[in-house]
Amino acid sequence: MKSGDLFKIQNPEMRALHLTWIAFFICFFTWFNMAPLATTMAKELGWLTPKDLGLLAICNVALTVPARVFVGMAMDRLGPRRVFSVLMVTMSVPVFFFAFGNSLAQLLVSRLVLGCIGAGFVVGVHMTALWFKPKDIGFAGGVYAGWGNFGAAAAAMILPTLVVYLFGGESGWRYAIAANGVALLLYGIVYWFAITDGPKGSVHRKPRKVTAIEVSSSADMATLIFFTIPVIGSLALLVWKVQQMGYMGPGAAGLLYLLIIAGVLYQVAQVLKVNRPILNKGVPKDDRYPFSSVMALNIAYFANFGSALAVVSMLPTFFEATYHLSPAFAGLIASSFAFTNLFARPLGGILSDRMKSRKQVMTLSMLGIAIGFVAMGFINANWSIALALVVTVLCSIVLQGSAGATFAIIPLVKRRLTGQISGMVGAYGNVGALVYITLYTVTGPGPFFFILAAGAMVSFFVSLFFLKDLGLSLASEYHLSSVDRDIEGEAYLSNLNLEPEIVEEGNHPERIQMKVHFDD
Repeated sequence: MKSGDLFKIQNPEMRALHLTWIAFFICFFTWFNMAPLATTMAKELGWLTPKDLGLLAICNVALTVPARVFVGMAMDRLGPRRVFSVLMVTMSVPVFFFAFGNSLAQLLVSRLVLGCIGAGFVVGVHMTALWFKPKDIGFAGGVYAGWGNFGAAAAAMILPTLVVYLFGGESGWRYAIAANGVALLLYGIVYWFAITDGPKGSVHRKPRKVTAIEVSSSADMATLIFFTIPVIGSLALLVWKVQQMGYMGPGAAGLLYLLIIAGVLYQVAQVLKVNRPILNKGVPKDDRYPFSSVMALNIAYFANFGSALAVVSMLPTFFEATYHLSPAFAGLIASSFAFTNLFARPLGGILSDRMKSRKQVMTLSMLGIAIGFVAMGFINANWSIALALVVTVLCSIVLQGSAGATFAIIPLVKRRLTGQISGMVGAYGNVGALVYITLYTVTGPGPFFFILAAGAMVSFFVSLFFLKDLGLSLASEYHLSSVDRDIEGEAYLSNLNLEPEIVEEGNHPERIQMKVHFDD
């Protein structure tokens, strides 16, 4: 697939790609619609303090990590079309509550629930995997993620303009956010009717169980348990942060810690419940897959996308303090780090498609990230702003490209588990952001870039030794195991309308035959 193919809207797969990245764009636009209006909100409400705004920002990301895992499970069972549509329609409700909230409690609950919309990203990953062949999945996924991610930047550019020029007045921010909610609601309905889960006639392959990822060996199950713990356990960092801010007492924090521990234990129990029977029965040789690749991708996304989110949150302050710039100019320079996502993420996907080894693209990009962050760690007032900007942009290009390369591999690991795997890997990006941002509050900007570089180097070595080349980089079709074919046959039969009829035949007056009606 070439870049020029993106404009061939008459092709069903291209139409599906554009419909899906727009859905993701609207989700991320919605997820980040508070930040550009925060100061306007504080002025209009009067009682909203900077500390309150910080708490709202934490609530905005609190449930994104577990939501990505559970949404991954849901779309493996229901298909991405239904999940994406329901997610958008459902999330429009907290948008309206937030827009017209008149108390801190209303704003907090709305923002907490709204954090689930960040899970929209992993839904589109599965949808593109259903529509595109292995040889094109990197580019398609890169375009989806790169253009969709731009929704966050678009919110910062568009919403303040809407407040000033369209809605005006003291409550203009409310109507701007409400208009966002209307767009989310309407597009969720449109998406339901405008797209299918893959080309017409294809079968959505479902895993046997959706409460935990299926694995191929006891060692893989132990690895899955180990990597399941941080997905829920990372919420403890948020509880600790909120308690440090003075919004929560020891009793409430202790209760939440217990709930987090219970959530971790429950998910570990689900891993055992799903996989013990499968492993006891024995996994057919052609249905086995290397879970070490999932482990490597978790760590890679922790290091690349996690660091990207962390850097975006601190870079404006870093440039403002280093060069004594105005907040507006520092923010403009820092925005270059996120802006490269538009083309760098598709570029990472293209390279992954074109190279014979997707593993090689992954490992080299992680090494490049480490080098880039080391260079950024040496930025100081003696550097020219131009040189600092060049280093920042180059680091960002490699970083965003690496994220694109990560999700170019996921659909090739085990196709019927794509939703669950992308959910877990996507969650690790947010876990990385939580860990890195927490470390930043302790270390400050100087050592912070070197910590990010160290994380990238860890990912480099893990990818080098544990990520497997799956032999599908240039393939036109996905590999189907014997279990995949059995599941596909069951899915096909489930689409048939079987109507029993008793007939008389010889010595078997009550023999039952089945009338088969093919549904359109």
